[in-house]
Amino acid sequence: MNKNTYQIAVLIAAVAAVSGMGGYWIAHRAAGAAAMHAETANPATQVERKVLYWYDPMMPNQRFDKPGKSPFMDMQLVAKYADEQAEGAGVMIDAGIAQNLGMRTAKVERGSLSATVNAVASVQLNDRQVAIVQSRSNGFVERVYARAPGDVVARGAPLVDLLIPEWAGAQAEFLAVLNTHDAALLQAARARLQLLGMPGDLISRVEKSGRPQAVVTIVAPIAGLIQTLDIRSGMTVSAGAPLARINGLDTVWLEAAIPEAQAAQVNVGSKLEAHFSAYPGENFTGKILAVLPETNADSRTLRVRAELPNRDGKLKPGMYAQISLGSGKATPSLLVPSEAVIRTGARNVLLVTTGDGRYQPVEVQLGQEADGKSIVLGGIAEGQQVVTSGQFLIDSEASLKGVLARLNTAPLPAADTAQAALNDATGKIESLQGPDITLSHGPVQSLGWGAMTMSFKLAQPDMASGLKTGDNVHFSFHEKNGDYVIEKLDRSAP
Repeated sequence: MNKNTYQIAVLIAAVAAVSGMGGYWIAHRAAGAAAMHAETANPATQVERKVLYWYDPMMPNQRFDKPGKSPFMDMQLVAKYADEQAEGAGVMIDAGIAQNLGMRTAKVERGSLSATVNAVASVQLNDRQVAIVQSRSNGFVERVYARAPGDVVARGAPLVDLLIPEWAGAQAEFLAVLNTHDAALLQAARARLQLLGMPGDLISRVEKSGRPQAVVTIVAPIAGLIQTLDIRSGMTVSAGAPLARINGLDTVWLEAAIPEAQAAQVNVGSKLEAHFSAYPGENFTGKILAVLPETNADSRTLRVRAELPNRDGKLKPGMYAQISLGSGKATPSLLVPSEAVIRTGARNVLLVTTGDGRYQPVEVQLGQEADGKSIVLGGIAEGQQVVTSGQFLIDSEASLKGVLARLNTAPLPAADTAQAALNDATGKIESLQGPDITLSHGPVQSLGWGAMTMSFKLAQPDMASGLKTGDNVHFSFHEKNGDYVIEKLDRSAP
């Protein structure tokens, strides 16, 4: 490289450092400028190297059969030589420009992702341990013990005293029958008391004491937390009226939000470990009760419910815990950094570098993602280098978008083609090979083009049926995915 070429390269690198996003365009301009300078400085090289065609770096899919000025941009066409890399080799970026763009790469490695799912969970009351305290008959509230919602009570703790007149009369009749010593009548009287809702222990106390007990003390049927207490002194209650709701505290629930992508690692019955900041160094072990059937549409997470023994009542509803679950073995797979994946919505793409300054877009199929890494199920091989930083700067340029468009093999709907504006021109067929046709055409008024020779694509290969090289034609075309496609082709008068 002589002094002039070196100065050109230094100037281009300086501009690339400032522009950043124009790295790909500058790289092609640098390649074109260096190639033209080399041809001028060394005519022997120009003779030895075979030129396949000329192209515009901003429209790499469009080919021309002779040098000249690009009809698309204010720049000279660049030669494509036979000894250069084959079509589809990707994007080439100068090493200095890649450094200015902050591009980093990582190797595709084989390994195993952690099979453990970590999440944050909150402690909730166990809704399977609920007791509802009701009045079994009509009565009056004589006394409410010193209880309030939020209190923790033991089993058998008194809640309220009720005066039940109906029970008082039934108990007096029972005592009268008791004095007759008639076993059949006594059994019938005892059954009547039970049908009135009187508990068995109260019937036994009346039988032993020989006195009616009109005031009955209602006690807590289980130990736990009083959630509601809907009684006050002097109230009148009816049969079946709810007096209190008590939730047991022997066990508690943990509810966690698990990312949808990790749902396959969560199974009902699996064990989990929970760690609470309130009890550092202490592990709590439980099991998964259920994976709830609904997914949160906003966060794309599943609700997982687990049960934990509440040792000594340490776990309080509302506390947060760090949980880990799903400790099964993972299968070794190909791994790439998750930040390297370009997710277009229709596909997942990685930019693979060949080591000579070229970057090739490759469509891949992804698997599980965890710990900042993604499993690749197909599309790349172990040991390849992928771009992890700066790939979006390359993608921002139109030239790379043209390369990525080749991945899209689905044809556009016919309605889109019909709606596209067609450009009319006349010309002569220079070559005809399948769907490719080269025409030397006159000016295209709708695009402001002058006369030139360039390649087109035929929308249908049979459009050129009956035509041959040298025929004069009238044609209509439009731009589609970086190519110029002929929709109408007719023989014209010479």
